[in-house]
Amino acid sequence: MNRVYVCNCFGVTEAQVKQHAADGACTPRQIASASKAGTDCGSCVRSIQALLGRGTCPRRELADQGQPVLAGLDVGLETTLNEAA
Repeated sequence: MNRVYVCNCFGVTEAQVKQHAADGACTPRQIASASKAGTDCGSCVRSIQALLGRGTCPRRELADQGQPVLAGLDVGLETTLNEAA
């Protein structure tokens, strides 16, 4: 199997970055949160940016429309906290 590593520090592959993007990660910071890629030496951040491109991202689309990006997250958190109580 031929693996193309994006982040050598943490062994994160191009396929993993693309999967995290498909799962909703829209920025290098979100990719870092999901995989640690870009959090050590930082040399892979530009590669991650290139992989993410300017594709569709629901949160980015909301921001471009001037809508709150985090709208709806409070409701989910409130529901989770109420269920835990």
